[in-house]
Amino acid sequence: MPLTNGNAASTSAALLPGKEAIPHAKALEILKHDYPDKDGLDAKTLLDSTLNGGLTYNDFLVLPGYIGFPASEVALDTPVTKRITLKTPLVSSPMDTVTEHSMAIHIALLGGLGVIHHNCSADEQAEMVRKVKRYENGFILDPVVLGPTTTVAEARRLKDKWGFGGFPVTEDGALRSKLIGMITTRDIQFHPSLEDPVTAVMSTDLVTAPSGTTLQEANSVLSKSKKGKLPIVDGNGNLISLLSRSDLMKNLHYPLASKLPHSKQLICAAAIGTRPDDKTRLQILVDAGLDIVVLDSSQGNSVFQIEMVKFIKEKYPDLEVIGGNVVTRDQAASLIAAGVDGLRIGMGSGSACITQEVMAVGRPQAASVFSVSSFAARFGVPCIADGGIQNVGHIVKGLALGATTVMMGGLLAGTTESPGNYFVSREGQLVKAYRGMGSIDAMEDKKAGAGGKDAKQSNAGTARYFSEGDRLLVAQGVSGSVLDRGSVTKFVPYLTAGLQHSLQDIGVKSLHELRQGVRDGSVRFELRTVSAQAEGNVHGLHSFDKKLYS
Repeated sequence: MPLTNGNAASTSAALLPGKEAIPHAKALEILKHDYPDKDGLDAKTLLDSTLNGGLTYNDFLVLPGYIGFPASEVALDTPVTKRITLKTPLVSSPMDTVTEHSMAIHIALLGGLGVIHHNCSADEQAEMVRKVKRYENGFILDPVVLGPTTTVAEARRLKDKWGFGGFPVTEDGALRSKLIGMITTRDIQFHPSLEDPVTAVMSTDLVTAPSGTTLQEANSVLSKSKKGKLPIVDGNGNLISLLSRSDLMKNLHYPLASKLPHSKQLICAAAIGTRPDDKTRLQILVDAGLDIVVLDSSQGNSVFQIEMVKFIKEKYPDLEVIGGNVVTRDQAASLIAAGVDGLRIGMGSGSACITQEVMAVGRPQAASVFSVSSFAARFGVPCIADGGIQNVGHIVKGLALGATTVMMGGLLAGTTESPGNYFVSREGQLVKAYRGMGSIDAMEDKKAGAGGKDAKQSNAGTARYFSEGDRLLVAQGVSGSVLDRGSVTKFVPYLTAGLQHSLQDIGVKSLHELRQGVRDGSVRFELRTVSAQAEGNVHGLHSFDKKLYS
């Protein structure tokens, strides 16, 4: 009995009436032969402003590719400057409600980079740099050393200052002097007489390693010794350096940490302005161990920044310099010619920035990133996409358009490690204060002028927006609050896992492959209409709970 109802082979139900279906095994062959043009657009066509106008991240999507590997195999290694590479392409913004030492430490432990803000005195900023540099070490080449006459009270004060209580004691109270003992927190915590010398409570049963011991050998000795510190001594028993058990544990817990290969210290970046006083500030930061300096300006193509770049490269040739901000090739070319090691891209796209609205100057972020990064790549200069990042998808798009890293402000401002206190909003939600550096609140912050003759002249906000000499301040940012996001130790791994899954969907196994695929046109894009953007978001539900990670 012939099939009628439900018979897909019948003439009336055929997909192409009058034509015989091609055997399925030939699908890939037909695709290659009959469809030479790939789906979607290449990046150059997508970002052609004469065709599509200036685009932001929400205006397009990346098309999926072929998945032939697990997301865990996706490599996120990427350069942040000409000479420094990170394991994770995430950078925290130098804003006074985003990055101080706690944020810089924890995001570096997770493979990224924190840029310490400069809306404070030079000494306060340098102290934050020192805290980052001392947090993790290989061989500690400049340990805090006590002498025989140091009192228990002084040892306690040093513990409060530095955050650790294990100190070597030498005959002269200095490095390269004969080691006579070790002080630990347990030795001084409950000692009744604060005026006693540390020699009365120090441990003399020491495990040491000889000078010339490799870091791997020293870690092995330390792990077997059950001691908190391992002093490295020369043939005469003089203290040469120190190794800490806590650093060994950090190596195990944070395998992606951004560290210098020779010292094993965390990489630290800090921002400065382009005023003459910032040269003095920079010297103080370099003395504290700074690795990367970020020149903080809303418009980087200025005589002030170009001269500052040349000064830094001449006086501190080993210091990496990131210039910016820029949004055009013309701006970038000036800074590249001056010698920058990296660029920051973005003007007016930050969540707390109103430069485009107030000044009518700037550029949509996607157009900025593609234009500048394509140009800078020809000179080997990595670029940071700074601003407009609201979610994992925006991170992916910024990287796909050529940025090697992305900088986040508002996305990280609500985390435990950002400066400031939590409070409960009028809606009963837990929030944290967040403000743009161009906001009136930031530009009038008195503490920023500590140590200067005039608070306004020393303020990072007025410097960033060239407003030091203005009688009337014109805001280019706003003050507000952001929802609590918990600790970056959970939030950043969520971002990196999301990034790995996104690259898996695109069909690339690394950020290098992603950038290569965009250049050769194998990674494709599609424009989104307003309706498409609505479709791609939550819709049609009476209510929903948007939980991002567990």
